[in-house]
Amino acid sequence: MTTASIKTAMALAVSLGIVSAFAVDISASAHEEPTMTMKAKGPFDVKLAPQALAIEDKVEGAAMARLSIDKQFHGDLEASSKGEMLSAAGSVKGSAGYVAIEKVSGTLGGRKGTFVLQHNATMTRGTPYLNIIVVPDSGTGELAGLTGTMKIDIAPGGAHSYELDYAFGDAL
Repeated sequence: MTTASIKTAMALAVSLGIVSAFAVDISASAHEEPTMTMKAKGPFDVKLAPQALAIEDKVEGAAMARLSIDKQFHGDLEASSKGEMLSAAGSVKGSAGYVAIEKVSGTLGGRKGTFVLQHNATMTRGTPYLNIIVVPDSGTGELAGLTGTMKIDIAPGGAHSYELDYAFGDAL
């Protein structure tokens, strides 16, 4: 069994509650090469458009929505993206969540290709949590092997910016 498959199995076991995350060391082995992390920053423009839900939402409870995503990234990432978002607003003000997938096409650090971003976000009574990752092995062209995480900032007035911490691993 390879180090990668052991890590995958342990991560799955942790996520399923089979073992405690605190009892497992899934750190890199001494034989793995370190990767150099790079940073890309810049502004982006986003258009969200409501779409019909695939399911009827006439039941009492959280209000659900589906939106299309259309973005233009500038700066270190010169790209466009298209995607979909599903959201739900809780019954308490300031509580909501969304998931989204968007396919990004353009140039990152001088490399051209595509990759996919996966969003997972919640707001619990005004306290936000946002997790955006590059979907593993989604990079194409010169972006094959791309890994990373993205942070988004919305300034007062609504201007959007991103910060992408990324690296390139071995592409299959």
